Amino acid sequence: MSNKIHNSLDIISRLTRYNLKIIFGNKFFYFLLTAFLFFVLVTVIELFSDTNPDAGSVYYLLIFPGLLLIFYPASFGIQNDADARMLEVLFGIPNYRYKVWLVRIAIIYVVVFCMMLLLSVLSNFTIALVPVLDMVFQLMFPIFFFGSLAFMFSTLIRNGPGTAVVMVIIGLAFWITTDWLSQSKWNLFLNPFDVPSEINEIIWSNIVLNNRLILIVGTVITLLFGLLSLQKRERFV
Repeated sequence: MSNKIHNSLDIISRLTRYNLKIIFGNKFFYFLLTAFLFFVLVTVIELFSDTNPDAGSVYYLLIFPGLLLIFYPASFGIQNDADARMLEVLFGIPNYRYKVWLVRIAIIYVVVFCMMLLLSVLSNFTIALVPVLDMVFQLMFPIFFFGSLAFMFSTLIRNGPGTAVVMVIIGLAFWITTDWLSQSKWNLFLNPFDVPSEINEIIWSNIVLNNRLILIVGTVITLLFGLLSLQKRERFV
């Protein structure tokens, strides 16, 4: 029994490492390092500023490393498969969309979740006391939506740099409208920890809940659309 469990864990470990190499194009370490250095830089700036950091400011601090971590694998995943000459092999696997890329997306999400958990714990010790698990939970909504959106566009554009350009434009558009939609359920970067003083807490809770439901629905729709696009073999090979 113990050998069977050990073998299963070994297979899962090898499968995860292999898919991480394909997903990140052997650049996984560099993305982790970049996200961590960005976090350190912003943390130092925050510590030497005159403002008193709180959970709301920590949320804004952490969302960008999360978006950075999920940006590359979601945008360049299809191209990395093409560069590694894996598309023909993958399209030969029955139920390709479920057996391969759905697993990879799950791996990406787990990796990003673990990294955000680590950064949240570090923020709790260096910047301000925050509800770590709740912080990570709230961060996953926009990060997962952004990742699923990038994945969908990567299946339509089928080119990493092209997808990256489109996602940067979309990200900037969302960021530019943040002030305008600051208290709206349609704000991608809605900060649940930054409660407006002029809004009742119950009303604010409803806005946050509706925002999270919208992001969940958007994540599911874009993910399914991307997986369905992968069924059109002739567009990719």
